[in-house]
Amino acid sequence: MKNLQTMKHSVQKGFTLIELMIVVAIIGILAAIAIPAYTDYTIKSRVSEGASLVGSAKTAVEVYWSENGTMTDPTSGNPIISTDVDYTSQAAEYVSSVEIENDAAGTSPIIVVSLRHNTAKLGGLADGGNTGGADGGCFEYTPERSIGTNIRWTISNVECAGTALSTATAGVAPKYMPKT
Repeated sequence: MKNLQTMKHSVQKGFTLIELMIVVAIIGILAAIAIPAYTDYTIKSRVSEGASLVGSAKTAVEVYWSENGTMTDPTSGNPIISTDVDYTSQAAEYVSSVEIENDAAGTSPIIVVSLRHNTAKLGGLADGGNTGGADGGCFEYTPERSIGTNIRWTISNVECAGTALSTATAGVAPKYMPKT
């Protein structure tokens, strides 16, 4: 009789192997979903640093346009560049430069954002400049002007430092591009 009572009390003292395997499987599924989403989020936030630095360059171009009514230098007839406006290039932890340049056709000023390569360390940080899937890429803001309206900015992926775009090396994947 004593053995029967002992068996009743000790029937369930812990988890079974099946229960533990189910919990481990659930944790694995959640990790498989969460880790890529977190990685994409961190890369996008690092790329958005460039979008936040563009604000002063946009303002400089917009002020020049509102004061002069044109996007060209009155003396040369060329599109304005950073020397024509009150703006100096900027850099940050994940952005190597934000500059005002001429577009390829030489008809409009553009603002080019260059992201750092993950090998470029800034301030001795272990992952300084690591922008993951956007590593070393560039994107540009181009002003669209309409008579009687403000400037509307468009954003596009561009070649960086003369290299052809490739999603594996120099391009900024569309999912990481900032919104206009």
